[in-house]
Amino acid sequence: MLFGRSQKNPIKIADKQVTEWKYATCGYCSTGCAMEIGLDQEGKPVSSRGVGGADVNRGKLCLKGIMEHELFASAGRGDKPLLRDRIDQPMVAASWDSALDKVADQIKTVQQKYGRDAMAIVSTGQMLTEEFYTLGKLARGLIGSNNYDGNTTLCMASAVSGYKRSFGSDGPPGCYADFDHTDCLLAWGSNLPEQHPVIYWRLKEAQEKRQFPLIVVDPRVTMLAQNADTHLAITPGTDIVLQNALMHVILNEGLEDRDYIDKNTNGIEALKAEVDKYDPTTAAGICGIDEDTIRVVARLYARAKASMQIWTMGINQSTHGSDGVVGINNLALITGNIGKPGGTSLSITGQCNAMGTREWSSCSGLPNHRYLENAQHRQEIAEFWNIDENFLPTQRGLAQTDIFRAIETGEIKGLWLIATNPLTSMPNTARIRKAMQKLDFCVVQDCYADTESADYAHVFLPAGTWAEKEGVMTNTERRVNMVTPVIKPYGDAKPDLWIFNQLAKRFNTHGKVKFPASAGAVFEEMKLLSKGRLCDISGMTHELIEKSRGIQWPYTQEQVESGEAPLAGGVRLYTEAVSFCYADGKAKLIPLPFINNNEIPDEKFPIWLNTGRLVEHFHTRTKTGKVGNNNKFSPIPFIEINPDAAIELNVKDGDYVRLVSRRSDAVVMAKYTQRVAKNAVFLPFHFHDCANRLTLGLLDPYSRQPAYKQQAVRIEPMVDQQAAAKLSMEMRKF
Repeated sequence: MLFGRSQKNPIKIADKQVTEWKYATCGYCSTGCAMEIGLDQEGKPVSSRGVGGADVNRGKLCLKGIMEHELFASAGRGDKPLLRDRIDQPMVAASWDSALDKVADQIKTVQQKYGRDAMAIVSTGQMLTEEFYTLGKLARGLIGSNNYDGNTTLCMASAVSGYKRSFGSDGPPGCYADFDHTDCLLAWGSNLPEQHPVIYWRLKEAQEKRQFPLIVVDPRVTMLAQNADTHLAITPGTDIVLQNALMHVILNEGLEDRDYIDKNTNGIEALKAEVDKYDPTTAAGICGIDEDTIRVVARLYARAKASMQIWTMGINQSTHGSDGVVGINNLALITGNIGKPGGTSLSITGQCNAMGTREWSSCSGLPNHRYLENAQHRQEIAEFWNIDENFLPTQRGLAQTDIFRAIETGEIKGLWLIATNPLTSMPNTARIRKAMQKLDFCVVQDCYADTESADYAHVFLPAGTWAEKEGVMTNTERRVNMVTPVIKPYGDAKPDLWIFNQLAKRFNTHGKVKFPASAGAVFEEMKLLSKGRLCDISGMTHELIEKSRGIQWPYTQEQVESGEAPLAGGVRLYTEAVSFCYADGKAKLIPLPFINNNEIPDEKFPIWLNTGRLVEHFHTRTKTGKVGNNNKFSPIPFIEINPDAAIELNVKDGDYVRLVSRRSDAVVMAKYTQRVAKNAVFLPFHFHDCANRLTLGLLDPYSRQPAYKQQAVRIEPMVDQQAAAKLSMEMRKF
């Protein structure tokens, strides 16, 4: 007689009949997983798999990547250009020429009537780098509006600003390999298991080998906090206080690296004078972490041979996000933890190619981390692009978050949205909707025609998505990797690069500015502009990048010609051989006074509202909301609520409740969990007309990034649960 599993049917994996695998890099988060898409004999994408020889993910993919092949034919894809004269009219199909003619004519009309900057352009972190560079050339060199930004302002602007303030340039100095060398890891507002699962796997694998302590700073008991050696459940919005207190202990107990400080930094005396105000006893009363724990963590971090810090939106999305990043950099600099194996301050980027837009889109300046405020930089780019130097502005224009306020006041009359959906992603949705209604002209360029923002478009341009195009993306650790076209764009959609080039013809009437037609040719142009700069990619080619499964910059032509170029590229920045990007080669230590300008709970709104991401979804669910194996895990908006708080409100697990803030309200399902404090709730931000109806929208003064993490709400039980369920389902959108 047979017992156990031998009697059962064996588990079988469905044979997808894959006849060909094509290489790409995942188009969701910034981890940068190398992957292959399987095509059946009819050329249809039917499977996704990780690439075993790629250093980033070593064959692994997360839930989103495994199902990514389903995006190509998912519901809502735009398949033809659409036009209308007024937003209360239905869209009608049009040819590409007529649609592009209308876009060009309307941009020129707006600029002639109201001025060049009355036309705003808001880009994305989702396109390929060659597309970002080409859009920047079009926006800066031909259209000439200074109100041009990317939606990365909503996620990474504080990291960019903080790196620039501390080091003189953007660019994460570390890499994933630092997990394998660190002796202490301090994570600020980062929940890797859900935000970046494959990076978390890299972290856990390294920790199992080296047994280094993991310290997590987060108001919520995230999955990362549950696996931490120490969880610091900080009062929302008080990270700077904790950072200053940690530095107080380090500097007053002589735990700093004085030799590194003297050789590589400026400003230690002013920094010490500021942190002396934040002794652990005083700080504990503000940030909610007891003074003994502050001392223990400070000593642990400073005494380790190499200490690493990571962070994501918990730091960035704050009214003082840029200061929070500077505080992380301060901690790293005073302990000598920059530029060495295991010692770094590594921002974990949000979108798949947010780094590409930071490097090459010209949103916040000019290509390859050049500044509009720098006359030499303006001259270099003007000569390279063959334009008049005086055509370039001498300082950066409005960030995305300020662009919508300028629409409110009538300063901006036209808007071009590219692969971004502010009607779901921007805080205070009602305010954004009213602003969109005031536009004279709006063009939406997206691979999906059913985004909320497309409801306000006069022209819709259908773009190819992700692996329907060719080009590169840069991940969190500065690794440039290839995306190859798996299939042709859906319907009559076109690659973004093609769209930009066709529009450029309508502005580049004398042909003075060159716009290469292929991604490979654009990349060669970018290589020339990168020579000798921090982000030097002059030694790379598309072919070498794919063969290497990604190469980290800097990777110079000189290294390749001398035979000294490592296959992995430039692993770390600011090593002993590379100085910081200020004129004297030193980093800045910057004092950070704590200014408490958060919205905090009170008698009328007694609950902290925190927002964030789920592992199964990405951003506004434009993609994952249409993929069944992603959407089934959380198809409706919900909050995590502490059971004790819920019982006091007479709210059962699974009940629908109304969240009310000073801006608006939203109906969500309540789910019991001990992961949040009694005076707090957590709300995923992915759902349309939900989280960002409530969020505040106060901006960081340096980065102009919104505060999504600190606002106050009240919870109202709902008597009619059936009606509440209907309201909540309407917020699903998909």
